Amino acid sequence: MRYRRLGKTQVLVSEIGLGAEWLERMDAEGVRAIIKTCEAQGINILDCWMSEPNVRTAIGESIRDSREKWYIQGHIGSTWQDGQYVRTREISRVKAAFEDLLARLGTDYIDFGMIHYVDSEKEWEEIVKGPFMEYVHELKDKGIIKHIGLSSHNPKVAKLAVLSGEIEMMLFSVNPAFDLMPPTENLDDYFAEHYDESLAGMDPERAELYRLCERQDVGMTVMKGFAGGRLFNEKASPFGVALTPVQCIHYALTRPGVASIMAGFSEPEHVTEAVRYEDATEEEKDYASVLASAPHHAYSKKCMYCNHCKPCPAGIDIAMVNKLYDLATMQEAVPSSVQAHYEALEKKASDCIGCGGCETRCPFGVEIVERMRKTKELFEKNM
Repeated sequence: MRYRRLGKTQVLVSEIGLGAEWLERMDAEGVRAIIKTCEAQGINILDCWMSEPNVRTAIGESIRDSREKWYIQGHIGSTWQDGQYVRTREISRVKAAFEDLLARLGTDYIDFGMIHYVDSEKEWEEIVKGPFMEYVHELKDKGIIKHIGLSSHNPKVAKLAVLSGEIEMMLFSVNPAFDLMPPTENLDDYFAEHYDESLAGMDPERAELYRLCERQDVGMTVMKGFAGGRLFNEKASPFGVALTPVQCIHYALTRPGVASIMAGFSEPEHVTEAVRYEDATEEEKDYASVLASAPHHAYSKKCMYCNHCKPCPAGIDIAMVNKLYDLATMQEAVPSSVQAHYEALEKKASDCIGCGGCETRCPFGVEIVERMRKTKELFEKNM
């Protein structure tokens, strides 16, 4: 298992995490089997948004002797009322539900206190200015939560949260299908039966969010990485082709700012299948060729940081150079942190010999040589 730093939290989390929603459907033994298999495979991050009491208790019993091995994303605002899940900002219910989470998990702290499921810009503003955020700060000040996070599906809301300085990390929905969709406050829109046949390309709000998270060092963990399984079926996929779990995982992990993908498992074998990503070949990980040759193609001329352009005879890490260029051009002036990252590269854009071999290998037709020229002009004029 490989581990990545989750942004400014400095926590090292496994590339594959446990999205625990499926555990709601299992008995205590089934939950324990999944969690112990995850531990054996080196998975160390778990997301528990569910408010259902039995699953919380089952998770707590399963990690009783291994709590220190897990980083837990525990959600604030997910409650259980009259036998069902209710998302709420009513502070008395929020507090009771979070205290229940601590008790049932058998812990006195949560690593990442997640402001639960905010997809409305208006709701975010109300949270920031009201008693909900006061409670979150109180939990942080007391050490009951170690870091403040947010879960959202709306890139506009997520960008507001990042720029507010209130959050250190976030749980966000990432997959190649959702990345085509414009921002919405209705999650159901992402699971509509039909996409716009034009498939104009990645939504600029989402592309900007990923770069913003990397620039601001707000780490991302990923939910909905498989789009509810739609991407595994060519008839359900908006691209008209099927992707594998390994390809979907690799897509998520190649987005700027992403540290871990929270995968759902309904049996121990599914854990093993997901972790197979860690030993997968480059051919098995290759989502880029599949998407580029799909009947409904959507990513032309855009660098997807997929590394198909390798190898470079000059030794340039082309994907990294492109990523830094994209980060820098979001601003009127190059941020000093991005400049420093560029200057630390062993090989820079100025080392490009203009052979164009990378362009022949790029599935998306990116004009890499021209981008190297622009990058040189941007970063190296004062070096």
